[in-house]
Amino acid sequence: MKKIRGIERIWSCSPTLEGAGVRLCRAFGYNEARTLDPFLLLDDFHSENPRDYVNGFPWHPHRGIETVTYMISGSVEHGDSLGNSGRINSGDVQWMTAGSGIIHQEMPQPYDGMFQGFQLWVNLPRAHKMMAPRYREVKAGELAVVDAGGGVTVRIIAGEMGGKMGPVRDLVVECEYFDVEMRAGAAFELPVRDGNNAIAYIYAGEARVGAGEDVAGARSLVHFKDMGDMRIVASGKGARALVAAGRPLREPIAWRGPIVMNTEEELATAFEEYMNGTFIRQEGRCTEIGSKEGCRYYKK
Repeated sequence: MKKIRGIERIWSCSPTLEGAGVRLCRAFGYNEARTLDPFLLLDDFHSENPRDYVNGFPWHPHRGIETVTYMISGSVEHGDSLGNSGRINSGDVQWMTAGSGIIHQEMPQPYDGMFQGFQLWVNLPRAHKMMAPRYREVKAGELAVVDAGGGVTVRIIAGEMGGKMGPVRDLVVECEYFDVEMRAGAAFELPVRDGNNAIAYIYAGEARVGAGEDVAGARSLVHFKDMGDMRIVASGKGARALVAAGRPLREPIAWRGPIVMNTEEELATAFEEYMNGTFIRQEGRCTEIGSKEGCRYYKK
């Protein structure tokens, strides 16, 4: 018989102010990063009031991580030091590998109704912290969608299910990322390699999770134990959850703001380079268009 994972912990997301004044709910972050390795952070930004989000996330740097933005409803304009620009619309995904360094901005646009999206940070291992940055944009229609049976529909961002692969491949870190929608009473089970971390963020409805069927309400994060399969059963009117699983890196974490490295010395170097204009390593790829006081904004 297959074993169903128990639950390590369930907790509610915490209201947080980020960027230039964006009101969001943080499912997990700095304090949980070592426990949820290789995942660092998950933010849920949702509001019917544009004043809560339109100030956005102006130009800022990243190094040593991957950021994954997934929009449920609404759109975000973006631009970066690789010369990429455009909009992440409802159902779209942006998977950005900061690697050695990228500078970008993400500016949510006013939306009539509930604006909602998520950003997940995935850590990079020491050997890939300084890899060349890369950017992948996935439109809603490119997501693999699987009818898992019994009232469960799965949108695959990364990983495989039902013989279908998600559009984000060639990953540095072994991980899976799904958006799971369940009708009332429907059960979702996911085989997870023993030792890998598995999490679920219930962002709509309510569910019973794990071997003991603990109750997890809307906007709560579930951290499963590390042996067996994941199980989620929708309650009431159904549920919708972001589900992620990945192999821990088990490396030191030195984290300050938008940069995550392995040592404090590497952090200090990153911020020094950002201030003196040498943060971007891909010479010849971009041209400075910002202040003469230092490289801040770029285009091809």
